Amino acid sequence: MISEMQIHTMARQMLERHGQVAIAKAAQMAVECESKGEDEEAKEWRHIEAAMKIIRGPGQG
Repeated sequence: MISEMQIHTMARQMLERHGQVAIAKAAQMAVECESKGEDEEAKEWRHIEAAMKIIRGPGQG
């Protein structure tokens, strides 16, 4: 299980590297994990996706 601090660090790094497509990339990773039955990993990707949305803030696309 990834800590909350690690989730937010990963989210921030993804946004810095990939911009707004980072959120879509995280969602895609979650779907891929779910299709493989990797539920815990999928949950972590969904958490990263949610953290990116919070970091991005309201009204940002």
